[in-house]
Amino acid sequence: MTNEKSELAISRFINAPPSRVWEAWSTTENLEKWWIPAPTECKVIKLDLRPGGGFETWMREGNTEFKPHLEGCFLDIVPEKRLVFTTVLAEGWQPIEPWLALTATITFKAEGQGTRYSARVLHKNAADSSKHEEMGFQEGWGATIDQLAAFIETKG
Repeated sequence: MTNEKSELAISRFINAPPSRVWEAWSTTENLEKWWIPAPTECKVIKLDLRPGGGFETWMREGNTEFKPHLEGCFLDIVPEKRLVFTTVLAEGWQPIEPWLALTATITFKAEGQGTRYSARVLHKNAADSSKHEEMGFQEGWGATIDQLAAFIETKG
């Protein structure tokens, strides 16, 4: 049973069907366009959408070199409905020690003509959850969802 104090959540309506939201999530070139809040740039190193598959992104600000951002492992994938990843495992279920241990469940639920995009993020404990909140969880994850929506809308 999870402790609610160790959990953060965010949800937004995106004016596009789940299939379009999934397409923006499931291809490297699309994910790079919105995954990290602008103006920081994202480079996707791994996006192996299967249980045990690797998920790794790097980031850079301005003209600096790309640096590691996130390394994780996908735990569950249901195309156009849900994906779950963790930062405590790398590709192939290899244990790692991340700078922030979390497990994120992203859901894509059809709502009218669009999608209810929700992220539920579990942390090891309340202290880690508070740290993530203080780092700007709502603002940062909210910005990426807004960028995702804008990306989908510009693709038509």
